[in-house]
Amino acid sequence: MITVNSDGKIMVRRCLVTLRPFRLFVLGIGFFTLCFLMTSLGGQFSARRLGDSPFTVHTEVIGALESRVVLRKMSDLLELMVKRMDTMVRLENGSDLHRGDKGHAMDRFPPGTKLMEKIQAIAQNVSDIAVKVDQILRNSVLHNKVSEGQRDQCEVPSDPKYPDCSGKVEWMHARWTSDPCYAFFGVDGTECSFLIYLSEVEWFCPPMPWRNQTAVLPPPKLLPKVQAAFRSNLSHLLELIGSGKESLIFMKKRIKQLEAHWVLAARRLEAKLKGSRRDQKQILIHIGFLTEESGDVFSPRVLKGGPLGEMVQWADILAVLFVLGHNLKITVSLKELQSNLGVPPGRGNCPLTVPLPFDLIYTDYHGLQQMKQHMGLSFKKYRCRFRVIDTFGTEPAYNHEEYATLHGYRTNWGYWNFNPKQFMTMFPHTPDNSFMGFVSEELNSTEKQFIKNNKANNMAVVYGKEASIWKGKEKFLGILNKYMEIHGTVYYETQRPPEVPAFVKNHGLLPQQEFQQLLRKAKLFIGFGFPYEGPAPLEAIANGCIFLQSRFSPPHSSLNHEFFRGKPTSREVFSQHPYAENFIGKPHVWTVDYNNSEEFEAAIKAIMRIQVDPYLPYEYTCEGMLERIYAYIQHQDFCITTEPSPLVASPQPARASSALAPNATHLVWLHNASLGSEVWPPVHSFQGWLAETGRTCTDACLDRGLICEPSFFYFLNTQDAFLKLNVSCDRTESEMNHLYPAFAQLGGECYLQKEPILYSCAGSNTKYHRLCPCRDFQKGQVALCQDCL
Repeated sequence: MITVNSDGKIMVRRCLVTLRPFRLFVLGIGFFTLCFLMTSLGGQFSARRLGDSPFTVHTEVIGALESRVVLRKMSDLLELMVKRMDTMVRLENGSDLHRGDKGHAMDRFPPGTKLMEKIQAIAQNVSDIAVKVDQILRNSVLHNKVSEGQRDQCEVPSDPKYPDCSGKVEWMHARWTSDPCYAFFGVDGTECSFLIYLSEVEWFCPPMPWRNQTAVLPPPKLLPKVQAAFRSNLSHLLELIGSGKESLIFMKKRIKQLEAHWVLAARRLEAKLKGSRRDQKQILIHIGFLTEESGDVFSPRVLKGGPLGEMVQWADILAVLFVLGHNLKITVSLKELQSNLGVPPGRGNCPLTVPLPFDLIYTDYHGLQQMKQHMGLSFKKYRCRFRVIDTFGTEPAYNHEEYATLHGYRTNWGYWNFNPKQFMTMFPHTPDNSFMGFVSEELNSTEKQFIKNNKANNMAVVYGKEASIWKGKEKFLGILNKYMEIHGTVYYETQRPPEVPAFVKNHGLLPQQEFQQLLRKAKLFIGFGFPYEGPAPLEAIANGCIFLQSRFSPPHSSLNHEFFRGKPTSREVFSQHPYAENFIGKPHVWTVDYNNSEEFEAAIKAIMRIQVDPYLPYEYTCEGMLERIYAYIQHQDFCITTEPSPLVASPQPARASSALAPNATHLVWLHNASLGSEVWPPVHSFQGWLAETGRTCTDACLDRGLICEPSFFYFLNTQDAFLKLNVSCDRTESEMNHLYPAFAQLGGECYLQKEPILYSCAGSNTKYHRLCPCRDFQKGQVALCQDCL
């Protein structure tokens, strides 16, 4: 048996105790060294991405090889340290196995002096690495100083083509740190970085002559043109919409319910077009009012009687665009929007990192505001591609920012400086905007006959799912109750709403199909003044009901009614549903003064004596909406900045291509004159009329069985047009006014329009005879002229 002295035992115990802390110490040194190197040389070890500082290119190229060598050496040294630690681990394990044989354990452990030598050797290796790193960093700093010296030699160019350059450079000096996006694009506080950013990312300064322009931002790859084809299966659209919100679930149910109607409408339109070729569009649909950032007050109320009109319209828009064969991206969150647009990190002051990949963007006012906040200058660059779903419409006077500010038309929702046709409405409120619409389910002849045979002559359904709508209506309900059984669909959770009288049979909130079944039995659908212009009255009329509504006196508008206050329109609403009153009318629609009990009761008696068939205007069928949106996508191009040139070139603004009609009351387009395919609607649908004083162009055209067409104002905005209408102008002026072109009889002054986006069918003044462009239209499709498809 081998014996050892007490000093040997103590040394062995100390080595066994200190071995594991030593391993941790060495591992910690290695990890710290690696982190130090990667942090110090991070810019040199990483691949350069688009948007990194343009001034780091040379540093990275020069230091790349050297950096790799250092990393390789460091890796070798760390590997050596690991091997040495493994050796010590084996020694430790061996000591554990032979702990009973103390003599062998002592033989396997090196003396204390040798252990210290190994620690010193590892420390020396780490020191060597640190020296090498210090040399690289010194070289890098020296090179950066040289580069900085070169960069600071840049001067702000003086170029009349870029008048804002110097001002923008001064702004960058003061504010470039206000948004991280500037650093993302390479701005570092130097004069050259400002000029490079302002010439290559933005466009306020001329390109720098010493820059390699082809290497900075490579031109986008042009995708091959793909032909659009009508789709007959909507299942992929339902996947694109997603889930997670009650509003999205509602929209998907509606699309699925109408799928057969959409497919049939697509087949009919395809037959009309006779195989004409059309390009597939890349379309982004961002439903801003459903985003969490905008509050999304709609989704929680879907199952509680909240308004569904906007979701009905959006569901139909999605179906139309998909059935037409276009490629869609659908977003209902800000994060998804930023990802699809290519928004750089920061606060939204910089342009997009890539060219906009979408031909068209459909959104609402909430989404428009979100994109303006995050697209920087790209918002202005691509604004011609936006299509804004706008329930109540935006008139030109509210749309022009400067004009709206100067003349009291500025609201929270206007001042976008768009072409007014980019705003797309639920109903054809004003021809200044494009009529988007929605659809109601169209019945076949068998269904219509079944409804007629099963109508209850004394059954009425009240238009209003929220209890507040019923408040204060006891008088009217009492009169109605004398003649009809009244049904309601008012939402409630546990107790019957006290606003609903006991004699009303309340079904609670009904699913859409059950609600339609109720309408198919009822004789009357009655409104109490709110909500305005929803889809339900059209659905009721389509299911064979007569719609009874109140007449407003005075008419409701932004001047006298809280609901319309702040909306970008001066339109006066004379009833709860102006479209139903003006475009459908009796016998399907009755509009009476609810403040006159006798008139109200007489209307009820008259309605009970008549029978009506189910009726749906063509423009609210699937086929009608499909035709309309197809025509918009094919022909509306707001990115073309040049107006159509007149037939005969002349230094004067006269349009020789317009001529007097034989009756000498208005202007028409000569049959043998044409501007070709560059004008839509086609010019032969044009008529020019001089309106009576105090009349809008919308009304002046309707008086003549026509529709006002703002795109034709261009042809009338000339002194020659006044002369051909026998208007003698003592003086002609060009000003910015939404009522021009117009003639002031007092003083004999003629006024021309100075700002094209202020051309407006809306607006009137008793001082002026407005010069109005009108066109024909298809029966049941006011948005399209007779040859527009």
